[in-house]
Amino acid sequence: MLRRRDFIKITALTGLGLSLPQGLIRIAEVAAAAKVDLAIASGTSPEKITRAAINALGGIGKFISRGDIVVVKPNIGWDRTPEQAGNTNPEVVAAVVRLCFEAGAKKVKVFDRPVNDPRRCYVQSGIAEAAKAVGAAVDFVDERKFRDMTIKGSTLKSWPLYTEVFEADKVINVPIAKHHGLAKLTLSMKNWMGIMGGSRNRIHQRLDESLVDIAMSVKPTLTVLDAVRILTANGPQGGSLSDVKKMNMVIAGTDQVAIDSFGATLFGMKGADLGYVRLGAQAGFGVMDLGRLNIKKITA
Repeated sequence: MLRRRDFIKITALTGLGLSLPQGLIRIAEVAAAAKVDLAIASGTSPEKITRAAINALGGIGKFISRGDIVVVKPNIGWDRTPEQAGNTNPEVVAAVVRLCFEAGAKKVKVFDRPVNDPRRCYVQSGIAEAAKAVGAAVDFVDERKFRDMTIKGSTLKSWPLYTEVFEADKVINVPIAKHHGLAKLTLSMKNWMGIMGGSRNRIHQRLDESLVDIAMSVKPTLTVLDAVRILTANGPQGGSLSDVKKMNMVIAGTDQVAIDSFGATLFGMKGADLGYVRLGAQAGFGVMDLGRLNIKKITA
């Protein structure tokens, strides 16, 4: 176990660019090895595996502080039931909200800008009911709260984005893993289209570049990828249960490129097969090579 005084000493020495004394080299190696980049939890209870994945990263207290106002951003884009895997699993969303309150969050907001009728999406997805039941404020997006923001991306220089995301103390991205006809897959980076105002189809001509630009501007505290059920074809809307595969898995981490790279493997693909993952890695936004990551797998 790394003692606090050793950790402080290591941090101070490395921060000054000094070499470590021989006695602390092994401790430093152990500390570095202990850092979990991605946590992958499997099991039949969406709440348990969500908790297990976040606990493997150090626990919710590592990300949420007492008094925080937190935005939890799921995918609520479609008029689909949880069984159809068009939206984030409501039990995963509720588990994240509950954990935030356990960490002392003052308020947790849950919202998305759906493609289908918002009233039907919020109800059919099960997310509104599940999130409200554990204390979240679940509201439809208010069009007056979109504001043109400077992005300085490779493709997007500005775009109307939802101000509540940027006014929150912490933001947690909670996407679902599913097929997408244009982007191949929609995972964590593409989930940010739900905070974009205006005509979102305008970014389709340079979709991969635009997704990276938006994702780099948000910088969530934590990402929790729902793979309880994945939509393997006819996404992003889906509708047929024959396109749904039960994975009973949740992936958590702070690197959206890494999460999306791993998410690709659930569909028999590699991260490099997704344009936005390649571009994100090239831009230094995250790590695409899973071999460079410390991945912890848990059964809960």
